[in-house]
Amino acid sequence: MTRQRTESTEQPPAGKSGSRGGRPRDPGVDEAIILATRRRLVTHGYTRMALGDIASDAGVTRPTLYRRWPNKLELVIDALDYGFRVQTAATPPFAFEDLAPREAFTEAIRRVDPCYYNPDAIVLQGGFISEADRVPELLAHVVERAVEPRVSQVENVLRQLIDRGAVRSGIDTRTIATMVFGAYFGAFLRGDDAETRSGLAEKLSATLWPALAGPSASA
Repeated sequence: MTRQRTESTEQPPAGKSGSRGGRPRDPGVDEAIILATRRRLVTHGYTRMALGDIASDAGVTRPTLYRRWPNKLELVIDALDYGFRVQTAATPPFAFEDLAPREAFTEAIRRVDPCYYNPDAIVLQGGFISEADRVPELLAHVVERAVEPRVSQVENVLRQLIDRGAVRSGIDTRTIATMVFGAYFGAFLRGDDAETRSGLAEKLSATLWPALAGPSASA
């Protein structure tokens, strides 16, 4: 499945503080700052990235950046939210009723991939894990906005398949959902490239489905 990054198609957030007096905000400037921030997060991480470097990358002055985001944490939170909104808008609806049981399970696993739309997501999330002691707000925000919705979708699909009789009752849906999410990080750490990881959903489904299938799985 080919996925393209679509950040430039979405308008960035207006910022928590709105216009701080003077001239109206220029959305193009906001977007340049947001995208520069996202790039610096990947290449430098939260701690090493500097607002002055972001301003330079975006082609704006430091006062221009500070009028919009007075500190690094607010800017990064808005940059993350920008990406989450883009991904949500680009994600097609989950056509559960049109899929056979195992296909629905496989699609849920595919969508739990941190890199489903953003190929840098595993690197970003790994960076936020390393910053958890210093800036716990960042990891908490990513878990709430990006991780938990995807993992919960796997659980929800499994529950619906249990209701159909396609998956046996009594399984631990939370453990299964957590396991398939973690498999992507495991594959990354073991050196699998993006192309190899793109087939992981099918491999996980083939491995797990025989243990999960209920009496009506073939219907």
